[in-house]
Amino acid sequence: METIQGLRRTHRCTEVTTAEVGTQVTLMGWAQRRRDLGGVIFVDLRDRSGIIQIVFSSEINEQTFLKAEQIRNEFVLAAVGTVVLRDPEAVNAKIKTGEIEVKITELRILSKSETPPFAIEEHSDVNEATRLKYRYLDLRRPDMQQAMVLRHKVTKLARDFFDQNDFLEIETPMLTKSTPEGARDYLVPSRVQPGKFFALPQSPQLYKQLLMLSGFDRYVQIVKCFRDEDLRADRQPEFTQIDLEMSFVNVDDVLELNEQLMKKIFKETLDVEIQTPFLRLPYQEAMDRFGSDKPDLRFGLELKNLSDIVENCGFKVFADVVKNGGSVRAINAKGCADKFSRRDLDSMVDFVKIYRAKGMAWIIVTENELKSPITKFLSEDEVQAILDRTHAEVGDIIMFVADKNEVVYDSLGNLRLEIARRLDLLKKDEFNLLWVTEFPLLEYDADEKRYVAKHHMFTSPMDEDLALLDTDPAKIRAKAYDIVLNGVEIGGGSIRIFNTDLQQKIFDIVGFSKEQAALQFGFLLEAFKFGAPPHGGMAYGLDRLVMLLTGKDSIRDVIAFPKVQNASELMMQSPSEVELKQLKELHIRTEL
Repeated sequence: METIQGLRRTHRCTEVTTAEVGTQVTLMGWAQRRRDLGGVIFVDLRDRSGIIQIVFSSEINEQTFLKAEQIRNEFVLAAVGTVVLRDPEAVNAKIKTGEIEVKITELRILSKSETPPFAIEEHSDVNEATRLKYRYLDLRRPDMQQAMVLRHKVTKLARDFFDQNDFLEIETPMLTKSTPEGARDYLVPSRVQPGKFFALPQSPQLYKQLLMLSGFDRYVQIVKCFRDEDLRADRQPEFTQIDLEMSFVNVDDVLELNEQLMKKIFKETLDVEIQTPFLRLPYQEAMDRFGSDKPDLRFGLELKNLSDIVENCGFKVFADVVKNGGSVRAINAKGCADKFSRRDLDSMVDFVKIYRAKGMAWIIVTENELKSPITKFLSEDEVQAILDRTHAEVGDIIMFVADKNEVVYDSLGNLRLEIARRLDLLKKDEFNLLWVTEFPLLEYDADEKRYVAKHHMFTSPMDEDLALLDTDPAKIRAKAYDIVLNGVEIGGGSIRIFNTDLQQKIFDIVGFSKEQAALQFGFLLEAFKFGAPPHGGMAYGLDRLVMLLTGKDSIRDVIAFPKVQNASELMMQSPSEVELKQLKELHIRTEL
């Protein structure tokens, strides 16, 4: 194979413009496509910037032309030639360099390629497992490279923004202490301290709080985090956070600063103007109206609570649910009577059962009648009240679920999204950002028979709810907030507890004895004794944010080398077995 000795690349492919016509350029990249027209060979040369057409002619250089006959897709080339304008009929308006081409006088074939397992082209329809096995080829595709470029821009914009706002980027350890709560830790055995383990951080939470106690005032870090949990389209065992913390702040301070960050990112990556301030939606209102703590507000289809209307109705299913502390709620699918068939409604009944609902009732409003299997059990006044509450008109379908509140929220919240998908209401070029605030501080775990933290144990209660700590912990609201983009939580955080007594009180409520708290978090409680400032912050899922900005459906498409469903990496085939010698050094014995 030839080398580039003596050559220096002058331009990336799409950096060549009409301004270079008549000049000599040296280009390097991959052969995207070769067309031999007999006496003239055209090659689309591709690099990270895009494509340019290079031309080989026996009239220009016979030896170079003969060498060009060897070129096949994905050969790596270095080519020297003169930039010329294309003939008017040959202009290609679809590419940036479509007005020009380069007539080549010198060619070096730097590397040959076997036939790739799939075409290296934009939006290639290839099985994902194959793409991930040959990820280095997948990453050559223009849409994948564009996603990585945008990820780089978001990262740089975030760093610049925080630098301009007096944040310090400070690294925290990757080998840290395993702590309870949250997802499972990834553990790392210590060779020098047999039987002891480090944990890879699920987040830098404790370290960044300690940095506030250290007086750094404003911290930021773009950091890898690790959680050993079941994977979905928007989760990975290792992921990246934009992590930040601030001293002497309240909720408003954190939210307002981060709105400016989002405004900057959207403007400078997509040229989209984001309106501020964002809507702030208390958690309970979000659940009542949308059945979700991460509601998508690009469309309506809000839930309506009908429990008070049907609590004494003749339809036993509804009445019994309300009597037992549950609720009856409905969605009005406006104008859908002629869009959804009876088969569609049956499929939606099956859909809500995925989310533990026992079924779904419905009323179709037509010009002359109400079509429904349940109206015969309801009085005229009850039916009219339902129509009024749901703002029903001719052509609408009202869909009901009756169950425990959490089941109703989950099933109708997801049904709302399913209806939007079927009606094509989820436009990827629309962006709706909001804050969900005032989350419950605690929730009761029936399996463990104790309260657990909704976010984490270091989240501060709202001041006006402190009295509930001793009387009704489930009703305490937290100074916690999530930022939601198009129905996806892209970040979240809280104002933290900075008082030892209050922190110990929370530990008590979640079932941590003083001894356990001292063992797990003694360093933090000790630090609080030496003057802790009020502080708070948040973290963004960088992968999720970039996924939404690029219009991708999975964070795997915006991570260079992601894991698949079983947390393995197909290209390097990791995790893998290791030599017995390594296990012995770590004092580990495997018994499967």
